[in-house]
Amino acid sequence: MAAPLMEELSEYLGSPEPAVRLILSIFLGYLFAVVYRKFLFHQSPLVIHLYHTFSGLALAAFNFAGSQVYHSALCIVIQFLLLRLMGRTVTAVLSSFLFQMSYLLIGYYYTATEEYDIKWTMPHCVLTLKLIGLSFDYYDGGKEPSQLSAEQKNGALPEVPSLLEVCGFSYFYGGFLVGPQFTLRHYQKLVSRQLSDIPGELPNSVLPAMKRLSLGLVCLAIFTIGGPHYPDTYYLTDEFEAQPFWYRCVYIILWAKVYLYKYVSCWLISEGVCILVGLGYNGTNEKGEPQWDACANIKMWMFETTPLFTGTISSFNINTNAWVARHIFKRLKFLGNKLVSQLATLVFLAIWHGLHSGYLLCFSMEFIIVNVEKQAMVLVKDSPVLTKLANSPLYPLIYVVQQFIHWLFMGYPLVPFGLFTYDKWLKVYSSVYFCGHIFFFAAYLILPYLRKALVPRKGDVKRE
Repeated sequence: MAAPLMEELSEYLGSPEPAVRLILSIFLGYLFAVVYRKFLFHQSPLVIHLYHTFSGLALAAFNFAGSQVYHSALCIVIQFLLLRLMGRTVTAVLSSFLFQMSYLLIGYYYTATEEYDIKWTMPHCVLTLKLIGLSFDYYDGGKEPSQLSAEQKNGALPEVPSLLEVCGFSYFYGGFLVGPQFTLRHYQKLVSRQLSDIPGELPNSVLPAMKRLSLGLVCLAIFTIGGPHYPDTYYLTDEFEAQPFWYRCVYIILWAKVYLYKYVSCWLISEGVCILVGLGYNGTNEKGEPQWDACANIKMWMFETTPLFTGTISSFNINTNAWVARHIFKRLKFLGNKLVSQLATLVFLAIWHGLHSGYLLCFSMEFIIVNVEKQAMVLVKDSPVLTKLANSPLYPLIYVVQQFIHWLFMGYPLVPFGLFTYDKWLKVYSSVYFCGHIFFFAAYLILPYLRKALVPRKGDVKRE
């Protein structure tokens, strides 16, 4: 009964059936959240864990019927056994990391196609980070507090969780399909009714949740309307290749904006679910006002207005970036080189996304762009001429030019991210003459000479 109905609905909406099932599942999170608030908020942890487990399994079965459902269950059980049997050891952390990542990558290998497919590996990549993070947090729980950073203290687990607790954490309907990432310690606070602006009582989170839902619906509408006008398939047509160079560049900008709303809309709608149950509670600000951004995966104002690549990265996929910073980048401190740690982190992110060459190219371009931009920002700060220009009445014009460059070269690395395979993204890059590579490699070579010309030497400054 459900299958024909979903076929008819997807045909009516003009969207693939897996995409329709996914977005319906994200909206179903609000129904589960209302049931939780109405009937289960004051229930025992056992009941709440069971509810979260079976509601998440129901979403998994609705989206990935048959044998695909067992992948998540198997990885959760094995992760629990690793915690129980291997304890708080480096061996346990490494075993968890190797097993979970290997399972995910094998899944990619056997299921990947040349298109963006919604299958069991999509939520499983979210689950992989959760379970690896769980092993790190359990390991940190055995250290002295003085050895831990503030972030590690917030996530550290003082004792091994139960299997049911790990299941509830993993299958929680507000984060199982598309994120966000959160720690088991944060989930435990939800179950113990600590995540509320009124301790022990239902949080006053309906209005904040509806705000994020509304914003998510706006972004979903933009993607739904704009997507057919800026499809990634157009890149591969003779018509695109016949367009003038400026048109191809503008198309990359507009396509990138619309393309990212696919992710932004899902994150905002899911965040609303997390806020509604209380998981989004993040304490109070200096005015004593409750904050509901603990599960925010996007800072919309910053995302839309920043002219900086680092600003867009900081505002996008926030919780995943925070997870990678906490568990990968900062734990590579022993390498003694920040650039090497950054590069290793980006390689991890690329592999975590999938096995296509487009992911590696995207994140390698991010590495180059971010480091060139940092050098340029230091140059502007240290140069009196450039600082004066940046603070002059000409800044609005500079901002417009900066935004054009920013979004052109934000879209540029997204092309291989969206097209996946070598033959596709190479065709697009050839059509725009590898302008992104040329621009940033040229900037990398020129910036030291500009610094010599525009930044006064220390001796000159002292004489002045």
